[in-house]
Amino acid sequence: MTRRKLTEEEIELWRKVTKQAERLHPELPQSVHPTTLPKPKPTKTPRMRLEGFEVGQNVPVKPQHHRLKPSVADSLWASPVKMDTKAFGRMKRGKLKPEGKLDLHGMRVDTAHPALIRFILTAQAQGKRLVLVVTGKGKDRDEPGPIPTPRGVLRNQVPHWLSIPPLAQAVLQVAPAHISHGGDGAYYVYLRRNR
Repeated sequence: MTRRKLTEEEIELWRKVTKQAERLHPELPQSVHPTTLPKPKPTKTPRMRLEGFEVGQNVPVKPQHHRLKPSVADSLWASPVKMDTKAFGRMKRGKLKPEGKLDLHGMRVDTAHPALIRFILTAQAQGKRLVLVVTGKGKDRDEPGPIPTPRGVLRNQVPHWLSIPPLAQAVLQVAPAHISHGGDGAYYVYLRRNR
């Protein structure tokens, strides 16, 4: 698209307007255009050499799995061990037998939370040390949608519920269960001694 040139009438009209116009700030210098600065001189940037790479060579690309936050199991394994390390190792390998079991399979959040509170506090009052909480792995969503949602609502909520009151004072350690006790769909809950 090219610019249209002004006609003689338009140029004459503009001259009349500028002669009749009053300056808003007469104290400022007459020059409307700022002084032009000299153009910067181009600088030569040194070329970087990459060791072991030549032009045209393909770079191996590693597939990356982006996660917004680590999985529940990863964050539980990364948490510090608060219980006896030997007992923790045996528990992790599935060698310790849980003294009680709560199955939350198929429950909704509003019924699962009170059931978990009742079970943990009762188990602690009975002097039990290791209990198993089965949440199930959860089902895949039918429509994934734009916001990633973790698989298994209870599987993601139970560790959080165990870390807040009223259960935080009763729980010493939470860890994903061994495959023989439910694997990713269950948690070992090691309780504090009742005082």
